[in-house]
Amino acid sequence: MAFVKDMLRMWAHSWKRFISIAMITLLGVAVLTGIYAGCRDAFRSTDRFFDAQGLHDVQVLSTAGLSNGDIAALRKVNGVAKVQAERSQEVTFDLDGRKSATMQEIGTNGIDQPYLQEGRMPKKAGEIAVTRKFIRDSGKRIGSRLTVTPESASSDTSDTNDTNGADGTNETNGTDEAPSFPTKLTIVGVVLDPQNLSNPDGYSAMTSFRSTATTDYTFFAPSDGVTGTLYTSATLLVKGAAAESTFDESYENTVKQVTDRIDGTVKTDRQNARRQELLDAGNKKIVDARAEADKKFADAQSQIDANRQQFNQQVDQIVSMQAGAAAAGAAANGANAGAAAAAGATTPQLDETTRETMRETIIAASPELTQAKQQLDQAQSQLNEQKASTEQTLKTKENELKTSIPQVRWYVQDRQSLGGFSALKSDLDSIQSLGNAFPIVFLLVAVMMSLTAMARMVEEDRSLIGTYVGLGYGRLAVASRYLLFALLACLIGGGLGLIAGFLGIPAFLLVVLQGMYVMPGLRLEYDWLYGSLGIALFVVGVLAATIYACVQEMRMTPAALMRPKAPRAGSRILLERIRPVWNRIGFLGKVTARNIFRFKSRLIMTVGGVAGCTALIVCGLAINDTVADLGIKQYRDIYQYDLMVVSDDSDASAMRTKVASDGRVTSSLDVRIESGDLTVAGSGDGDSGKAGSSGSESIQLVAVPKKHLSDLGEMVTLQPVSSGILGTSGVGKTGSLKLDDDGVIVAQSAASALGVKAGSKVRLTNGDGVQATAKVSAVNRNLIGSDVYVSETYYAKLFDSKDAKNTKNSKSSEDSEALTWNAMLAKLSGSDTSQTDYAESLEEDSSVMKAVSCAHMADSFKFDLMGAVVALIVALAGGLALVVLFTLANTNVSERVREMATLKVLGFFDREVHHYVNREMMILTVMGVILGLPLGRLVGGMLTMALNMPSLYFEVEVKPLSYVIAAVATMAFALLVQLFVNPVLDRIDPISSLKSVE
Repeated sequence: MAFVKDMLRMWAHSWKRFISIAMITLLGVAVLTGIYAGCRDAFRSTDRFFDAQGLHDVQVLSTAGLSNGDIAALRKVNGVAKVQAERSQEVTFDLDGRKSATMQEIGTNGIDQPYLQEGRMPKKAGEIAVTRKFIRDSGKRIGSRLTVTPESASSDTSDTNDTNGADGTNETNGTDEAPSFPTKLTIVGVVLDPQNLSNPDGYSAMTSFRSTATTDYTFFAPSDGVTGTLYTSATLLVKGAAAESTFDESYENTVKQVTDRIDGTVKTDRQNARRQELLDAGNKKIVDARAEADKKFADAQSQIDANRQQFNQQVDQIVSMQAGAAAAGAAANGANAGAAAAAGATTPQLDETTRETMRETIIAASPELTQAKQQLDQAQSQLNEQKASTEQTLKTKENELKTSIPQVRWYVQDRQSLGGFSALKSDLDSIQSLGNAFPIVFLLVAVMMSLTAMARMVEEDRSLIGTYVGLGYGRLAVASRYLLFALLACLIGGGLGLIAGFLGIPAFLLVVLQGMYVMPGLRLEYDWLYGSLGIALFVVGVLAATIYACVQEMRMTPAALMRPKAPRAGSRILLERIRPVWNRIGFLGKVTARNIFRFKSRLIMTVGGVAGCTALIVCGLAINDTVADLGIKQYRDIYQYDLMVVSDDSDASAMRTKVASDGRVTSSLDVRIESGDLTVAGSGDGDSGKAGSSGSESIQLVAVPKKHLSDLGEMVTLQPVSSGILGTSGVGKTGSLKLDDDGVIVAQSAASALGVKAGSKVRLTNGDGVQATAKVSAVNRNLIGSDVYVSETYYAKLFDSKDAKNTKNSKSSEDSEALTWNAMLAKLSGSDTSQTDYAESLEEDSSVMKAVSCAHMADSFKFDLMGAVVALIVALAGGLALVVLFTLANTNVSERVREMATLKVLGFFDREVHHYVNREMMILTVMGVILGLPLGRLVGGMLTMALNMPSLYFEVEVKPLSYVIAAVATMAFALLVQLFVNPVLDRIDPISSLKSVE
């Protein structure tokens, strides 16, 4: 019992060490669990919301729309739980200028259901539900009315649709009608689109570089009043996918099995079937047109024939009369009157030649008959010409039909293709990566500080330990005094750390996240396994340090332990050997130098602890500096052009004419831009992706005309990059990289994510879904987006050749055409503001699909979530620095109580004692800061590996101001610690402190 009481008394006396260990453990566990818990809570709540609203697992789009036969084929795919056919229509309306929206039918099969936030769901024709973004921008409210105008060319490939399922399975025969929605609308509800969780009311909307919306708003309408049998897309739910977390690899694998089945058989068959339907419909129209034309021509011919018959009858009548008159005259000259009368009653028989001659004579003698004959001949001639022309036209259409109807393309996409989903996932993944990296530093510092504190604690009880061992207590029982002390401190600190980690930090992160995304049903949850492992990790580390300290002391005999520890043998430090310097140092300076460099363990612990904390602060500020400069580096340094304009292939010429006529362009380069994918071709030769990567990246494929390959360097800064150690990269000389016909140039942001380097083989997918294996000739410096540059010649070789991997989808030789340059990179005159305004005005033009101003992108690029996490990490690192300095200072004082008492006996005033002790701590702190600043830059250089995000490459940069802030903050913490240490120095009693321990 006395042993226990003494142990408790010893614990109470060492409360400062207890608090230090507990605080370090608290901070470490909080960092380890907090960021993880915040991201996990966001992942789980979002996954529950997606499951509740039935967010699709797979979406199928088609360039020619989807028919009932397509929907029926998708239902038969193994692994598909539900299929929902969707109809939508793009409309425009006036809202401080021309705005566009997607009219989207609310599905009745439980897929992609909008989440009601206010009002009610629409039920009748003309009723709609709108998003909160529209309410905010328009100023309208529930009950407001709106009139929209359907766009002239409705998109058949809209990727945001939610309409009712189609149960029919009959093939269409060219009678499909495009979807049509009511135009007189009434707002009855405000909803959240599950495909886009961006918060329009928060401090930050979706960052502009990831915005993928093709229209400004989405309006949700009921099936009532919607017409049209052609579907814009089909959404699918996969069996077993709802049981997996949508952000886990297991979910991706489950969905991929179904997408592979669709791509493998259904896609090709239905593409061909749909194209054949269009061909049959075109042929039927031609046949119908020929039949209708033949009927009209037959009717016209019948009319002409009737008129000609009437004309011939009239002429024949005149011929008969003239022939009869001539016969009567001849009979009168040679017989009596009776004979003449008899002869006149009988028409003479004329041969055909004589009759035709008489017809011509009679027609020629009569102007009326001549005109009538000419009209009949002219009508017949015109009819014959019309017949020939119509037949020629129909034959031409028959010949052109196969080439005029392009190959139907299916696009099978998963949730990764949703801009809102991928943005949320990448944001959370990046923060979680930081949460996995920083706790390691906290753990190392915790072990170092625990070793320092517990070693001093054991050393102070040296004689008591010897007494207990001499009395027969086992070494394990004696060591348990310190092990239980450290364990209790870890458990209490860890418990408080779990509270901060699963409540405090997640609450802060979720507040920031909710400023960017809307997450219904968000709640904080505790993870027993992860929390227990987090505490166990620090318990093991601290106990290991405590065991080491105990073993170091208890390996001696009780007699040796009960005697005072022999003073450290005197020795010279290196500075003493530099006589010119040493001789010029004062007495107290020499004492300080000896105290700093003779006690190596204290030097290492103090400098190492301060350096680690300083490095954490520098590392956090490095993230902030890196993110802040991403937009400027990409859009003002790498992209040399000021404007990128993209159009449909059919509007490419009109777009270039429009831009040229405006007179703002100083130089330009026509290119072709397509959205595609880059996939690692294989493994075993160093070309495979990094461990943990998905092996695929969405890219922007940029084809450059073969005559203007050298002009690419004037629009984009081409700098080769090579991989370095610890995730760093080396950048080559500007202009040393050229695009040629031997390979593609891949952006660094994509290459880093997939582990691609120069010489690698990758699989490219172009805008038509055609796949081909390409060689990477170089990796270009690129921070935002994933551009892949390819020459016109190499593009044709990849996607038009017989060697293309997916020959079922590749163009046939007769269909191969020259590339359409559907985009323009241009340099503009004028200020940044005028360039931004010009890009916005271009988007109003019907020939322009998208116009992007680099000046606007550079100014608007934000990554607010990362900034909030950086602030959290810097605050925690500062707290750790404060605890470390406090622990080291108190340990330093406790080790030197007799020395401080001696100074007081010698006549040192309290202020002089403060200066004597604090000067050593400040020098050690300065040494730690000097070491921590480059260490922080080195650790920051490895952030590229930790922050491995889609379409982003973090080119780490630390501004000089960040070094200053880190150094000043650490020194400020050291000064703050002095305020706590000085009263301890003042309370040292020289008499009791100098008593002999014997």
